[in-house]
Amino acid sequence: MNRVTEKNKKPHFVVTAGLIWKNGKLLIAKRPEGTHLEGFWEFPGGKQKEGEGLKECLEREIDEELGIKARVEESFLTVDHEYPNKRISLHVFNCTWLKGKPLPLQCQEVRWVVFDDLSKLPFPPPDIKVIETLAGRGKKEKRRI
Repeated sequence: MNRVTEKNKKPHFVVTAGLIWKNGKLLIAKRPEGTHLEGFWEFPGGKQKEGEGLKECLEREIDEELGIKARVEESFLTVDHEYPNKRISLHVFNCTWLKGKPLPLQCQEVRWVVFDDLSKLPFPPPDIKVIETLAGRGKKEKRRI
């Protein structure tokens, strides 16, 4: 969903992302060539469509981008971030992988990684905030790792 406000003429996008867990690892995807922040890793998700709920959006995006089914669970964090040409509100949810092998349908590559490996890869600023929050919450939030 794209909203432009009078206060700030930059377009505003509502975006979802999933912390998809399986066997103690998180699923990440590399942004496709030719897109904003190409080559950076991210947590799977995407832009909300008009009239779509956040969880519904995330389930759809995970299926479209990776061809898998995941159960969207509790909200983890919301990050507001401003880029030079747009603003986003990133709504992050914990998710559980249900079935399917992740395929890079709308990204360059997908990987299952342990938490400690996230800091070795380039992520966009909002995703870095998610990683920092995960690290700060310690074992309570990383119960599946």
